[in-house]
Amino acid sequence: MGKITVETCEIEGLKVITPTVFGDSRGYFMEVYNYNDFKEAGIDQVFVQDNQSASKKGVLRGMHFQINYPQDKLVRVVSGEVYDVAVDLRPGSATFGKWFGVLLSAENKKQFFIPKNFAHGFLVLSDYAEFAYKCTDFYHPNDEGGLAYNDPAIGIEWPIPEGMELIMSEKDTKWDGLDNYKKEHNL
Repeated sequence: MGKITVETCEIEGLKVITPTVFGDSRGYFMEVYNYNDFKEAGIDQVFVQDNQSASKKGVLRGMHFQINYPQDKLVRVVSGEVYDVAVDLRPGSATFGKWFGVLLSAENKKQFFIPKNFAHGFLVLSDYAEFAYKCTDFYHPNDEGGLAYNDPAIGIEWPIPEGMELIMSEKDTKWDGLDNYKKEHNL
């Protein structure tokens, strides 16, 4: 392996990946993704879609998931800085409803692997951020699900600086909490 460092998280399945960066006076080079290295690290996935978004400071996107077509995701920041969060929604998981967050930035070059059946979202902390992610299934617009970013049953500790006004889509302001999710899915 050697080209990536993989940190496991307190929630099984989540992984923070740091690539090896080769730098000199000209700049740097790094492999963002190498199937063999990721497979050796226990991430043996076939990614079928790459997405990229741009957002300004204060944008909170999430907490999203696909209902019938769940996706594994490998996310990273190309420009700027975000606080990225995953919430475990795997039925029967010992950490169901628990969350984990990580700071992703162009500077630290970390990536976050989020398995299927997790809700995912992020908050932009820099003036501007470009966010890229690989997915193992295609996006199905009629299959969207979500959780309220501020659900007290989950208790995500977003690093919202004093005075920051959150910018969210209308859809993201209307998601229900974990209790309703459990009722809808008989959990």
